[in-house]
Amino acid sequence: MMLSNQVQQPKDIEVTNPPTDGISDLSFSKTSDLLAAASWSNEVRIWEVMGDGSTVAKAMYSHDGPVLTCQWSPDGSKLASGGADSAGKLFDVSTGQATQFAKHDQPIKSLRWIDGANIVATGGWDKMIKYWDLRQQTPISTVAISDRLYSMDTHGSLLVAATADMSINMYDMSNPTVPFRTIQSPLKMQTRVVSCFTTGGGFAVGSIEGRVAIQYSDVKDNQGNFSFKCHRDGAPAARDSSVYAVNAISFHPIYGTFATAGSDGGFTFWDKDSKQKLKVFNKQNGPISAAAFNRNGSIYAYAVSYDWSKGYTGASADFKNSIMLCPVLEADIKPRKK
Repeated sequence: MMLSNQVQQPKDIEVTNPPTDGISDLSFSKTSDLLAAASWSNEVRIWEVMGDGSTVAKAMYSHDGPVLTCQWSPDGSKLASGGADSAGKLFDVSTGQATQFAKHDQPIKSLRWIDGANIVATGGWDKMIKYWDLRQQTPISTVAISDRLYSMDTHGSLLVAATADMSINMYDMSNPTVPFRTIQSPLKMQTRVVSCFTTGGGFAVGSIEGRVAIQYSDVKDNQGNFSFKCHRDGAPAARDSSVYAVNAISFHPIYGTFATAGSDGGFTFWDKDSKQKLKVFNKQNGPISAAAFNRNGSIYAYAVSYDWSKGYTGASADFKNSIMLCPVLEADIKPRKK
């Protein structure tokens, strides 16, 4: 009998006690094995991922409406969250208490920590980005943007904000109130997600049309910009192919490769530098609404949860929300030569 030298893909592990309603965001701590999930059940839940991949529920706190975003502080001591109650909350791991730190006039769609443990940027449907020093009660800066904020991300000194009118604003955190560059999305339809390269210098954009664009923030690097089709059934060029939204783009913390996840229930690993598809995984029984790599990129967490891409009629009362942990094999995520 001939033995195969191919490494067997380990099975994905389901997180215990998942949210009871739609899962809007996932975030791993950068200093520990804590995973947080924001959900439409008005809750943020936190688990510890053990060495064998099993999970232990550690904490839960509430908002007064669906929670749309959450992210750990760089030092892992706090978790910030925001949602439809237009409030930003801060959970302190050491005390187990959550307190409000931010307020918008409409829902907070995204938030990000700015290069340290004391500044948080929040973006809302009130067409505002606000910067909060957690040692103060009021925002240190408020920036008017052209439309509702749909997605936001940061890496180093770069903050990227995508709005409902398909504008993408780029800010340097040395001058955080004035964008150094504004572009229209290179994609044709509504932006779902922006995600900064973990290697710096640019970001990826995902849209509802099953397409991703790779964009460099410096004009001199524009020759490296490109877009590609993904999360489609049938031949990508076929007129009758089914097209699904790209809901999550997650860059690997070590290799700078990335994963996309979509409404088709699939997720795929990619290498932007060699423009190659690295690994396609089996589709789940529902849309993937959110995803994240852990601190060393050995785990890819994804939420199987209805994303409202088919409206109210697509919702099923008996659909089970779940969060899965996919063990990441180095061979599947490591960059490849062109």
